[in-house]
Formats: sequence, structure tokens, C-alpha cells
Amino acid sequence: MAVERVRDGEPASEVIETYGFNRTTIYKWIQAALRPGVGIKALRSTKATGRPRSLTPTQEKRVFRWVNGRDARQYGLDFGLWTRAVVCELIEKKFGIPLGLTAVGELLAKLGLTPQKPLQRAYQRDPEAIAKWQRETYPTIARRAKAEGAEIYFWDESGFRDDTVHGKTWGVRGQTPVVQRPGQRQSMSAASAVNAKGAFWYCTYDGALNGELFVELLQKMMKYRKNSVHLVLDSLPAHKKAHVREYVAATGGKLTLHFLPGHAPDLNPDELVWSHVKRTGPARRPLQKGEKLRDKIEEQLAKLQQMPRLVRSFFKAPSVAYVGDC
Repeated sequence: MAVERVRDGEPASEVIETYGFNRTTIYKWIQAALRPGVGIKALRSTKATGRPRSLTPTQEKRVFRWVNGRDARQYGLDFGLWTRAVVCELIEKKFGIPLGLTAVGELLAKLGLTPQKPLQRAYQRDPEAIAKWQRETYPTIARRAKAEGAEIYFWDESGFRDDTVHGKTWGVRGQTPVVQRPGQRQSMSAASAVNAKGAFWYCTYDGALNGELFVELLQKMMKYRKNSVHLVLDSLPAHKKAHVREYVAATGGKLTLHFLPGHAPDLNPDELVWSHVKRTGPARRPLQKGEKLRDKIEEQLAKLQQMPRLVRSFFKAPSVAYVGDC
């Protein structure tokens, strides 16, 4: 447009000033447009040239399959987590193409892969038992509870300490930030039960859980309940003590326990409750002078009890979606 305006008689200096470019720029454009047989077409944008791709699209897809959901040790490497250096090593080993860390970082980003903290899973997990629980066992429990007019709750315990700092903060490289906390250590434990309709029950206690204490907690949970309860929980030894079996039998069917497959805490929605509490509540903020850990945690749990919509949202996580399918 600038060149056409100059050809129509406008001063070049005034034309280029209206576009906000340097005064000498327009003369380069005019000179280019004077090329014989090309003219104004010489000013059209062209695709920028660049360094050719080091990997073919097929090779890039293979890199994605390597990293996505697999362990680097499956490819004969010593380290189980994926780093740019590990990916560099594997690309050179498989394709004979040396790449730098920056190039691999750009490749991983292009493939939609980002550095993330991995979830931990016990190698003793039994995939068949987990699949059976999701496909057969829990649906059977759900049908039975519906026929009885009973409720299904998921139970779990968790511990809290005032000197545990959850999350991260910023600081100068090589200088670890310091977070102040009370000199006297405070700790406590809590148990809770949650169901897919948004109901939430909790209780705090001191010390380690044993069979006798577990019975006391169950008695508190069952007090004043009109409907029968099917309680889903993990196989902690305290959950299977003789005292517990005797108490459950004494309820005459009012309470029934169902145990999750071993080493599969991700199947329990109540685990997500504790994750939320520790990520968003007082557990993230060091206690101030005179504050009590129990007061802070109980306050947060009491608020959660009044938020059924939030409680229901925990059941939308992919790992516990099987609950809503029944």
C-alpha cells in the first residue's frame, strides 16, 4: 500500500511516517518493486526458511509413544523418570540422531507433553483384582444397597502435622526459602466417610488407629442413623480386628464393611477429600502463635461438611468414576 501511494504522487517520507516505520524502509520497498518482471509482487510475504526437522513425523510419534505413560526403564535405561537428557539418549540410541536438550524440550512441548509430578502406584497392585472390583464387585454392592434402601459411604483416615509444608514457594536459586513454624510440634489424625450424594462425616482423634479405636469411631458414625450403611474402606489391619468383626455383627446388618483391592487407594473417593484438605486449607499455612492444629483442621472439615456440591465433585475424578456408573 505504501509503494502504491508513492506511485500515486505522495511524498515517500510522509507515507512511511503514517505507517510508523523507519524513513529508510520505504526506499527498500520501492527499490524491490522496480525489479523487471516482478514489480509489486516482490513485496509479497514468503514462507520463512528454517532449519529442517531433525525427526520425521513418524519418528516424532514414536517419541510420544515412548514417553506417554511408560517407564524409561522399559527401554533399557537406568532411570525410571523421563527427563530431556533421557529422551536425548533414547533418540540417539534408536534413531542415531543427536539432539540437544533445548531441541528435545521444544519437541516434547510440540507433542503436548509437559513435566509433571507422577502419581505413585505400588508394584504389588493386582490389575485383575482392580478391574473385577470396578466391573463386578462394586456394582453388586450398589445393587444390594439400593434394594435395601441403604447408603454407601467410602471411609479413610489421614494424619496432620503442623511442621509439614504442602506446596512450593519461590526463592533465589541455590538458597532454600525458610518458612517459620511453632517450635512445639502438633499432630493429630482424622477419619472421614463420604458418599456420592454429597454427604460427609468426620471425626478427629489422637494417636495411631487400632481395632478398639476404630470401633469407637464407627459407633460415632452410626449413631442416630436411620438407614443401613455399606462402608467401603481399605484393608488396614485395624479395620479387620476381631473387635471390629464383633461390632459389625452386633449391628444386625445395619453396618456392612467392604474392602477395596490391596494397594489401590486411588479407588477411594475419600482419598481425594484429604488431598483437597491438605492442598487448600490450614495445612498449607504454618500455624501462628497460639493457634491449635486441631481447631484449624476441624474448622475446615466442618466447612466441607456444608459443601455437598464440592463433595460430589470428588466422585467425578477418573479414578473413581466407576462409582457414578452404578
